Amino acid sequence: MSRLQRLWRNQTQVDFPVLWKTTLKVSAALILISAIALLVRGVNLGIEFEGGTVWEASAPDVSTADVRDALRGVGQADAKIQFVGVDVLRVRAELDATDATSVAQVSLALANLIGQTVDDVSFNSISASWGSEITSKAVRALIVFFIVVAIYITLTLEWRMALAALVAVAHDIVITVGIYALFQFEVTPATVIAFLTIMGYSLYDTLVVFDKNRDYQRRSALVGRATYTRIMNSALNTVLLRSVNTTITSVLPVLSMLVIGTLVLGAVTLAEFAVALLIGLLVGTYSSLFVAAPAAAWMKERQPEFVEQRERLEARAQSRGATVQDVEEVAVGPSSPAPAPSADRPTRQPSQPGTAIPPRPRKRKRR
Repeated sequence: MSRLQRLWRNQTQVDFPVLWKTTLKVSAALILISAIALLVRGVNLGIEFEGGTVWEASAPDVSTADVRDALRGVGQADAKIQFVGVDVLRVRAELDATDATSVAQVSLALANLIGQTVDDVSFNSISASWGSEITSKAVRALIVFFIVVAIYITLTLEWRMALAALVAVAHDIVITVGIYALFQFEVTPATVIAFLTIMGYSLYDTLVVFDKNRDYQRRSALVGRATYTRIMNSALNTVLLRSVNTTITSVLPVLSMLVIGTLVLGAVTLAEFAVALLIGLLVGTYSSLFVAAPAAAWMKERQPEFVEQRERLEARAQSRGATVQDVEEVAVGPSSPAPAPSADRPTRQPSQPGTAIPPRPRKRKRR
């Protein structure tokens, strides 16, 4: 059976602890790249956070150089120029709305450039004080979110899982913001809403894994017969199909919103929201499997009870001349998919008598 067929039937036997060694290095590299991007390029904050004035107009046949030349004549050569969607021109300058003369000059220059009237050029002005207020509220909402989530997971599960879940959420935020800084995507209130949404999605996926792991720990057949890491590996294999299906069903509408809403309909706000959602959904699924799970396993393996359990398994494996993984397979199954039978390697038959299932006896016909 192929890996895709195993995944479809929810019969995967992926050895996640082996993959963690590679994925944690990938996460460390992504976090390093994100940190460098934030320090070197910074975040491209929208007008709602920095304040200023923004003009928008339909300009299908205008280039960035043409707009720059037109703005140079009114003393705004340093304004930020951006083309959004198909043909929407957006110009942002640090002008106060009270400076009506300068605002009118920029509107007239853009209208002359695109061959339209001043009424066809829309503008919006936001003060810097309002932008700082929005920023402080966003930071406050993020802090409250972390506190509430930590308390909830601690009460329902335990504080180690709460800490692992918050580490995964912080991992998602840093990488998502780093991608925004690297590619200079504009951060708007819609982006902040998307950030909060993906944090909730990431936590949901992580809690599904932790809850299944708790169910596995309650099974009497597994008590004392497998390490915490191996039990976590079994829980991940159980919920893998669910995580993949949830991600696919979440990403498809976001892609539709991004492609159709932005490229076809030209909805700028949808693009700002969809890009953050798309990045966050993918990173959130990744972190629940490869960041939260190993973080929780690392902390739990250092508890005295699980340290003693590992030592007992190691002693039992040493007495049998085997490895800990071999002893664990008795309780939770193999850590990697069994090889498919072939002509050179036939399927191994049961070696002990009586282990094979006898055929069902036929019923005698009544005469």
